Amino acid sequence: MDFDFAAEQPKLLMLMYGLIAFVLVVGGLLLLLDVVPAFFARRREARLIAAATSGALPPARPRKPAEGRFARLLDVVPAFLARRRQARLVARRRKPTEGLFALFFLLPTALLLLIGLVVPAIRTTLLSFMDGHSENFVGFDNYTWMFSEDSIVRVLINTLVWVLLVPLVATSIGLLYAVMVDRARFEAVAKSLIFMPMAISFVGASIIWKFVYAFRGAEQDQIGLLNQIMVSLGGEPQQWLLNSPLNTLLLIVIMVWIQAGFAMVVLSAAIKAIPADIVEAARLDGVTPWQMFWQVTLPSIRPALIVVVVTITIATLKVFDIVRTATNGNYDTSVIANEMYNQAFRYGQSGHGSALAVFLFILVIPIVIYQIRNLRQQREG
Repeated sequence: MDFDFAAEQPKLLMLMYGLIAFVLVVGGLLLLLDVVPAFFARRREARLIAAATSGALPPARPRKPAEGRFARLLDVVPAFLARRRQARLVARRRKPTEGLFALFFLLPTALLLLIGLVVPAIRTTLLSFMDGHSENFVGFDNYTWMFSEDSIVRVLINTLVWVLLVPLVATSIGLLYAVMVDRARFEAVAKSLIFMPMAISFVGASIIWKFVYAFRGAEQDQIGLLNQIMVSLGGEPQQWLLNSPLNTLLLIVIMVWIQAGFAMVVLSAAIKAIPADIVEAARLDGVTPWQMFWQVTLPSIRPALIVVVVTITIATLKVFDIVRTATNGNYDTSVIANEMYNQAFRYGQSGHGSALAVFLFILVIPIVIYQIRNLRQQREG
């Protein structure tokens, strides 16, 4: 196969421009991260030297060495006050420099958040009050449509089922894994195998489980694990992903399979962090393993449990890949994120899609606020 450089010249030029832009941007950032901190460090060092020089005490008048406790106080107190005054001068001059130094690193992040989060959020909120073509103001009609359309109500119910089941089941299974694997003989190997689904993308996991749920006619050999088990037990193969509401529960299994490993890792670390003296005291009191779990382990890892449940809940509210890959949202399996994509990009109804996006954002806010308050209480406690 011949390659015509002349015909592909525009593409090659675009590739070259992209490489040059990448080198300039990345190289410029690395240069800034190397030069600017060194500049601020030298500037701060110069100010510290200047502050130390200007804050030096004038030479004391020679006097005869005094004796006794009062004499030692006369020697110590002036030196202490001088050091305290010098430290205040240094701190007073250090604060502006440290503020500029912190601002230099925070400014790019704040700018990216403004461009990638704040501005789109405001624009999406405005579009949710417009019609499908974003031309006319329709008020709350899009939100009224959301709760009056039967298909969208089905979507909201599906999302509620996901949010109720996935965090509860995934956290419970992860906690069970953590307790069983803790201090086991092959703990590292077992944890690696359990955590492995977290390394797979949601799309990859969905494709794997589509093979598990695959259907073929009764006269054909089954390639789906679940249908092969059914046939081996004397049953008939089923089209699992087409039967509602069972198909939604089967999609939830995929999410639980992925998130259980995350829950296991976090909770296992929390269990290992329980002080050994508490565990030994409980054992000396003669508690049973069941009592140990409910009265010692569970209360001790409560903060980690909250973190796991909150994290999995937010991930579940945003679930899109699993539904999109497995069923494309058909057969009554769609959720808010998938329907938001359909309305905005497939059906051309940007108002409906924006309303669903805003509603999803509103659902996430109380969870985030609760997590922030919980972290503050832990920090203060």
